Amino acid sequence: MAAAVRAIGSLGRLPAAARAGPTRHTPPRGYACRNISASSALQNRTHVSCDIKGDVAVVRFNTPNSKVNTLSKQLSAEFTDVMNEIWANETVRSAVLISSKPGSFIAGADLNMLEACKTAQEVTQLSQDGQKMLEKIEQSPKPVVAAISGSCLGGGLEVAIACHYRVATKDRKTVLGTPEVLLGLLPGAGGTQRLPKMVGLPAAFDMMLTGRNIRADRAKKMGLVDQLVEPLGPGLKAPEARTIEYLEEVAIGFARGLANKTVSAKRSRGLMQRLTDYAMALPFVRQQVYKTVESKVQKQTKGLYPAPLKIIEVVKTGLDQGRDAGYLIEAQSFGQLAVTKESKALMGLYHGQVHCKKNKFGHPQKEVKTLAVLGAGLMGAGIAQVSVDKGIKTILKDTAQKGLDRGQQQVYKGLNGKVKKKSLTSFERDSILSNLMGQLDYKGFEKADMVIEAVFEDISVKHKVLKEVEAVIPTHCIFASNTSALPISQIAAASKRPEKVIGMHYFSPVDKMQLLEIITTEKTSQDTAASAVDVGLKQGKVVIVVKDGPGFYTTRCLGPMLSEVVRVLQEGIDPKRVDAISTAFGFPVGAATLIDEVGVDVATHVAEDLGKAFGQRFGGGSIDLFKLMVQKGFLGRKAGKGFYVYQEGVKNRSLNSGMDEILEKFRVPANPDVCSDEDIQMRLVTRFVNEAAMCLQEGILSNPVEGDIGAVFGLGFPPCLGGPFRFTDSYGARQLVDKLRKYEAVYGSQFTPCQLLLDHANSPSRKFHQ
Repeated sequence: MAAAVRAIGSLGRLPAAARAGPTRHTPPRGYACRNISASSALQNRTHVSCDIKGDVAVVRFNTPNSKVNTLSKQLSAEFTDVMNEIWANETVRSAVLISSKPGSFIAGADLNMLEACKTAQEVTQLSQDGQKMLEKIEQSPKPVVAAISGSCLGGGLEVAIACHYRVATKDRKTVLGTPEVLLGLLPGAGGTQRLPKMVGLPAAFDMMLTGRNIRADRAKKMGLVDQLVEPLGPGLKAPEARTIEYLEEVAIGFARGLANKTVSAKRSRGLMQRLTDYAMALPFVRQQVYKTVESKVQKQTKGLYPAPLKIIEVVKTGLDQGRDAGYLIEAQSFGQLAVTKESKALMGLYHGQVHCKKNKFGHPQKEVKTLAVLGAGLMGAGIAQVSVDKGIKTILKDTAQKGLDRGQQQVYKGLNGKVKKKSLTSFERDSILSNLMGQLDYKGFEKADMVIEAVFEDISVKHKVLKEVEAVIPTHCIFASNTSALPISQIAAASKRPEKVIGMHYFSPVDKMQLLEIITTEKTSQDTAASAVDVGLKQGKVVIVVKDGPGFYTTRCLGPMLSEVVRVLQEGIDPKRVDAISTAFGFPVGAATLIDEVGVDVATHVAEDLGKAFGQRFGGGSIDLFKLMVQKGFLGRKAGKGFYVYQEGVKNRSLNSGMDEILEKFRVPANPDVCSDEDIQMRLVTRFVNEAAMCLQEGILSNPVEGDIGAVFGLGFPPCLGGPFRFTDSYGARQLVDKLRKYEAVYGSQFTPCQLLLDHANSPSRKFHQ
């Protein structure tokens, strides 16, 4: 299921880079330092300030009351004023742009500013204003140097590449990138035109179409950065403060060198880069690149995301028709994309992530410093990995040495993968692993602040370990269950301290899937909830908190949809077509493949539990079909066979011919009125959305935002639709209810719309997201 949300998961990188607040800078010895102007405008500047050091102006970005700098209207206006003063000041010969926030150069445009625009024309105007400002910097007779520390993303990168020279700290927090595509947009301040010329067409497409972050050392090799500065250690000031002062000093040196012509801004390009540049100058080679990239984008996005195709078109126009045409189509396309429903959906997910990165229960009374994980299987080892990786001392306990060894090896393999990708050194990996203790007994549990159980999904097994754990843990220790469907109140029934029991539902693979679903019972204390959310946020998770009930939120929404998938298969639609129909709607993983990924035995177990809890509403496909698959050993990917046959290293899976007999045995007649591709898509989606709305109606969910985040990041609901609640708003509650009624007439109560959807359908102005 990791592939289901990996593409959209990159959104979480946007706000994370900044950590420290503003730092006051003292000038390096020997420089006269004075403010650039005594004008009244200067007194009112809150986002941008400027000092003159000798003949170099140092422009500082510092968005107040924010961890990151964003290109808001206010910052842009102040920046323009400051630059105009610099150009008018004859004593200034060059300038340095730097941030007062060590963790953030500029993290991108202010999304609130974009969302406040009512029309595409307004957004286009914002783009054109940005283009003009950055063109003035690019054409500046006085050299401008960007001194980059921390996140340099989106509009921030566009500012940096308009400068004549870039110096960056070789620090893990320093990342450069163009994440606009992840918000359904494109770089709108000249980035689509400058980037291909700076790093070459293939690298520019890779950056703009994936939105991935580029570390400083990689950026230097690509030609995106000219010089690197090693970060400094602690001294009289904190390391971050010392490093940014040093960066400023180095950047001033380069700015002065550029003005004096002792430093050249011309980059030396390697042989391969020169050959690539030569090839890309040939129109027929470029056409081939466009064609290849377009075909890859179509294959990956199914044409459901307009931004990637617009990026290709805009870059192509600039290279083939010249910069004026390129700038014009960039601004127009930026405006058009900003008002699409896809961009609004993706921006909604971004805001939702920010919402879910906050602990609404406040600070826990006691920080979790020692965590114990019960069960070293796939889930337990995954939980241990994401915990130890974030500096939490972790005990991993299993009942068998073989299982424990396998779990510890999984943690090592996960961390070693980071070493191979150069995001960790081998020393750092070993240092992290030294905080992991594998054992077969409860030794050390008396020091645990939290225990997370990831044992077999059986209530008697859960009760057994709960009692064993409670006999050895301290009174403040929290007991969390990683169950995916068993009600937490049932598990807590065996506890002497039910207020300390909570659900923490992780998704597999734990190190890749971003979501953590926390489940509170009526007896769970606020401090227990605060601790669970705090641990989840430390682990880097996007956290939703839901009330207890069978299947909680995520499993409960998935249940009816998977039941409908089985019915569609029973109606004679083969698994490959079911997959093609569901991915064409925007699900990153096909519906039949999803069952194989979840595990047919797990799906059977959950379907039985939810069927008992909710009765006929969760019916549809035959659960006996799943049971026969389990009998025959067709458990899905983990067993090598499910609906498909899985072989190591074989990409093109073939259908499992052993399923033919099973599907034939459970075959039911299909009604042609509800079996078109669109009907099959809507049968799956309406059951999912109806159940999500039912969860909000019953108070399982506290708000639609967490419902959308849970569906997209945990279950792979199409990101381009923004989640079940945003989809209902854009598709129309009335139209959705009409579809449910159509299918209800054929299949009965499984499609009966819930009251909340009916209320929205009867009141067209009522929306889940205002």
